[in-house]
Amino acid sequence: MTQQIDYSEKIPNNVNLAGDRRLQRALENWQPRFADWWLEMGPVGFQDNEIYLRTAVDVGREGWAHFSHVKLPDYRWGIFLSEPEEDRRIGFGEMKGEPVWQEVPGEFRTDLRRLIVVQGDTEPASVEQQRYLGKTAPSLYDLRNLFQINVEEGRHLWAMVYLLHAHFGRDGREEADALLQRNSGDPDHPRILGAFNEKTSDWLSFLLFTYFTDRDGKYQLGALKESAFDPLSRTCDFMLKEEAHHMFVGASGIARVIQRTCEVMKEYDTDDVRPYGAIDLPTLQKYINFHFSVSLDLFGSETSTNAANYYSAGLKGRFAEPSYEDDHVLVNDEDAISEIVDGRWLETSRPKITVVNEQLRRSYIEDCAKGMRRWNRILEEHGIQYRLDLPNEAFHRQVGIYRDAYVAPSGEILSESDWESSESNFLPTDSDRDFVISLMQPVYSPGQMASWIAPPVSGIHTQPIDYEYVRL
Repeated sequence: MTQQIDYSEKIPNNVNLAGDRRLQRALENWQPRFADWWLEMGPVGFQDNEIYLRTAVDVGREGWAHFSHVKLPDYRWGIFLSEPEEDRRIGFGEMKGEPVWQEVPGEFRTDLRRLIVVQGDTEPASVEQQRYLGKTAPSLYDLRNLFQINVEEGRHLWAMVYLLHAHFGRDGREEADALLQRNSGDPDHPRILGAFNEKTSDWLSFLLFTYFTDRDGKYQLGALKESAFDPLSRTCDFMLKEEAHHMFVGASGIARVIQRTCEVMKEYDTDDVRPYGAIDLPTLQKYINFHFSVSLDLFGSETSTNAANYYSAGLKGRFAEPSYEDDHVLVNDEDAISEIVDGRWLETSRPKITVVNEQLRRSYIEDCAKGMRRWNRILEEHGIQYRLDLPNEAFHRQVGIYRDAYVAPSGEILSESDWESSESNFLPTDSDRDFVISLMQPVYSPGQMASWIAPPVSGIHTQPIDYEYVRL
């Protein structure tokens, strides 16, 4: 039997769900499938526990900062578009300056649907990757942050599904169903993008995922926010407000890992902190190398005809498009990219419109580097000489012009044999992963932390650190 939905309570929204009978019917059919997916593929355990969560009930600050204890299956998955901009105009591409679209132009229907599906596919994928992490949470504070991210990824899925149902007819409904049929790591029905089929089996990986991979999400959503398709733009604008918390969890979480490692190094006067239940800095660097390189692949190839076509059509721009000091059409401009030619680095010039992926990636790399500088300041403050670095953008790439190259984190071009002999110094080994997993012992007492991570600087929404963020 089709489940009836109270549209003011069950799904907070500002898209007039109550007044759109066709959309109601579509979501009434999809909502039970989502609920089944959440119970089957969402967080393992804790579904009956009350979690201190932020729920979006409106687009204003007061609306999306509503906190209360709620059970995960009862979370109010909302659909929100940011407030419309009066007389908004297309900001880039061949139709720059024309009014934005409220409906999908027929000639761009397939491309827009693809962009929405790829973005939508990442949202449930990360929930699936993280579904077992609750069983090894280092504190109730961290457990709550995990679930906050999970429910917001679920809400972001709702946001993309709304666009598919509201603007793409039968094709959109079929794509919305398929978003629940693919699963992370499934050999027969994997998620679309490679990074979302990787295992997230420990909290160090989770924190780096939220720092690096969710930051890719920030830049992809920021590029889609520039879209001439106004409902997509306004949807992504609101999603970016929630994405900021995900990146905060990663940035502050890794800072706490480094803080704890420094404390142990000083207490025992040693660089080898493993016997004392902390994560050594070389292992952290290898994890950084892995997650950064995998996340770089999510931007696609350095040169891309598809990206150029999306840009020309006004479908997907660059992050903070107005900040670029060019004509925002790009057909007469050139840009340089670094390539490996005959075993050496070479700067080559390409039509600027073909390298918009690379421009997006450069903004992302610059943003990632800011966090690295903050982490290194913690090492400086403790008088530790070791420094963490982002690897070269050609390191360990599976997508783009570097995918067949062997490049060290320093940028040195290696032979295949040199790579094979050095790989264990660059990337986590099975032994490294086994060690990190061995530290993943759950700590569920309010205010207590696992041995490998320091307490946060403050609690959530004015609550103390030892607050009962999850009622067990």
